Amino acid sequence: QVQLMESGGGLVQAGGSLRLSCAASGFVRFDAMGWYRQAPGKQRELVAVITRGDNTNVADSVKGRFTISRDNAKNTVDLQMNSLEPEDTAVYYCNAKNRYTYWGRGTQVTVSS
Repeated sequence: QVQLMESGGGLVQAGGSLRLSCAASGFVRFDAMGWYRQAPGKQRELVAVITRGDNTNVADSVKGRFTISRDNAKNTVDLQMNSLEPEDTAVYYCNAKNRYTYWGRGTQVTVSS
């Protein structure tokens, strides 16, 4: 059974940095891995996704501030978040896709002004 385990969330002041990590259990191969987020009262939205070939898709709202990376051999995906803003406050979910879609349980990121 595939499980995605997130780590690295927390509380940070505006302008600060956090790094989120996600590790997948099981011997599976993912076509894409990425991060989504959901703020209170809002829909879940894409933050960034990266393919096995390292092609990336990054939301305009975080472009230039967030960087996604993955290690195919370890089945991990990281999200480096710099210059954080209060609007980045949300629960961040790890996502992985092959013929199925998998979700982590989420990690809270809170940015204070």
